[in-house]
Amino acid sequence: MTDHSEPTAAEPTGRIVLLTTSHRVAPGVLSWPAWQTLHAADRVLCADPGHPQLPYLREAGIEVTHGTPDAHELVEACAGGRTVVVLPGGEGDQRLTDGLARLAGSGRVSMPDLELLPGSYDLPGARLLDLVQVMDRVRRECPWTSQQTHRGLAKYAIEEAYELVEAIEDGDRDELREELGDVLLQVVFHARIAEEADGDGEDGDEAFSIDDVAGALVEKLIHRHPHVFGDAKAETPEDVHAHWQRTKAVEKQRESVTDGIPVGQPGLALAAKLAGRVRTGGVDVELPRGEGIGYELLELAARAEAAGIDPETALRAAARVYRDAIRAAEGVGDAGA
Repeated sequence: MTDHSEPTAAEPTGRIVLLTTSHRVAPGVLSWPAWQTLHAADRVLCADPGHPQLPYLREAGIEVTHGTPDAHELVEACAGGRTVVVLPGGEGDQRLTDGLARLAGSGRVSMPDLELLPGSYDLPGARLLDLVQVMDRVRRECPWTSQQTHRGLAKYAIEEAYELVEAIEDGDRDELREELGDVLLQVVFHARIAEEADGDGEDGDEAFSIDDVAGALVEKLIHRHPHVFGDAKAETPEDVHAHWQRTKAVEKQRESVTDGIPVGQPGLALAAKLAGRVRTGGVDVELPRGEGIGYELLELAARAEAAGIDPETALRAAARVYRDAIRAAEGVGDAGA
């Protein structure tokens, strides 16, 4: 007798959702798909009872089970078409994901659908929060770093700035990224030291943090770009420069156009900066005349500045050509090799 009954439908295998969150985004700030999935899930699992998201999930009425199921147990929990959401810790759950991969590759288990759902995304600049956190720990725990001062680190700021300039002139993108990081480290390092000012050190009693540094910079950028953040008009780079100079003049209330020019900078750069301030400030003063190469270099720097050329950069470029010629004459390979 022939059996004409309908074939039994395969049991639904369900769905496993790995819900990832970023520690750089405030806990409780989740995407709408993440909240929808959490509310609709048959079960929500989290191995870490101290996970920063848990208080916010409880407030939202989501029941979370603490446990560390293996891959087999998790697959079984999805039987019958159930959805299980797993909230991994900050380092993820390599054991669980490896186990699921092995099961899926074995071909012996009917696997539920596997989904990786980002619950929150890093905003641009979010890794800077990691940098601040790491710098704080290094300052507290490293024997060398914990003893450094602003004055002791000053030479490194100069060195890193020159290495950055060299990377720019070499056109090496990898080096540029690295050297930008080294310059950024100096900023974060000094700001971290400044948090510790207590009245007995080199900084007096006025402590400040990296947030104060960034906040002041944001205010300055907004204030000095009224053509971007306000109603002022600027159609050309020259208009922008004029806005910048007028705003700086009001902010600084300087007595002389030379105020604020660091005299410790390289000589050609110093001469060009002075010449530029005289020209833009409309000060009627002649270049000093005298005997010696110094006065000749001063005149060359002023001429370069007036022509829109940075004499320091121009001299470095010529010096690099000279260096390569020397090495060629010596039979030595390329300096950058």
